[in-house]
Amino acid sequence: MTFSMRKTISLFALALAAAGCGGEEAGKPDVPPGAIAIVGEFEIARTEFDRLIEQAKKTFEAQEQDFPEAGTPEYEDVKSSIVTSLVEEAQWGQEASEMGIKVTDQEVTKRLDELKEQFFQGDQKKYEEELERQGLTEQQVRDEIRSRVVSEKIYNSVTKSVKVTDQAIQAYYKKNEAQFEQPESREVRHILVKSKAKAQDIYRQLQNGAGFATLAKKFTEDEASKAEGGKMTAQKGRTVAPFDKFVFDAETGDLSEPIKTEFGWHVIEVLTDAKAKSVTPLEDVKESISTTLLQQRQNAAMRRWVADLKERYADETAYAPGFAPAPSTTGTQTETTTETG
Repeated sequence: MTFSMRKTISLFALALAAAGCGGEEAGKPDVPPGAIAIVGEFEIARTEFDRLIEQAKKTFEAQEQDFPEAGTPEYEDVKSSIVTSLVEEAQWGQEASEMGIKVTDQEVTKRLDELKEQFFQGDQKKYEEELERQGLTEQQVRDEIRSRVVSEKIYNSVTKSVKVTDQAIQAYYKKNEAQFEQPESREVRHILVKSKAKAQDIYRQLQNGAGFATLAKKFTEDEASKAEGGKMTAQKGRTVAPFDKFVFDAETGDLSEPIKTEFGWHVIEVLTDAKAKSVTPLEDVKESISTTLLQQRQNAAMRRWVADLKERYADETAYAPGFAPAPSTTGTQTETTTETG
């Protein structure tokens, strides 16, 4: 399995923005020679950009894709994504220092050992071979792991005060009650075959006393119910119309003649009375609703933090000519929620 690092992931996972025109920006710090950008007092070296370009080339090669030619829109997309990733990493790193967030060497080593175990079953030789294939050094891997842990600690710090109240859970449940409805249902057995003649033969055998489960296990083409002898729970409105109509119009114990649907020919036996439509009680779904709302609110809090961070660093971030990404048109709006509490 390929051992991909955070920068490589962000290169392809982020929405790519077109590269903008370079040039000195009024009121911005000067970018020194040998750097592609400056964030506060931190310089992003051209050598780091070049390294990630080479790493991207290796990734394209591993995927049997041609790396885009310099000057093409596709190359500018890759370049812009790398620059954006490096600038964001610098902003996050400086903000982590302001927040008092630190990552020890022991934490990095522990995470690296976990990755080695996950991807290489702890085989140091395989790990080193993958580093060589990707053109990475041990120190570069450790630096990227450190950046990842910093990001995780920032996320935990930003979202630690996010809570979900019972009032919010109740409001969500009420607003989305249809999501928790259980339709009318009925236990049935069915046998699905492709030809009408085969279905009619099976129907005749059942009328003459053959065991439904035995025939289902032998003949049905519905793999989902085959092991159970054709037994399944039919939910009203969630099966094809002809099947649905027979099941919910029939009496308990009724056996259908062959019924044609888009899947083939069915022979159906109704096993139980219909179970009335119901709504799952709040207590049964309270935990899952709480988890959903907590994730939504944590993500919203993180997006607000990121937008604020970009705004605060706007005047402290400058790019060398030809490296400024075009302004992003997505992902900066604050999420709003309608539930209270």
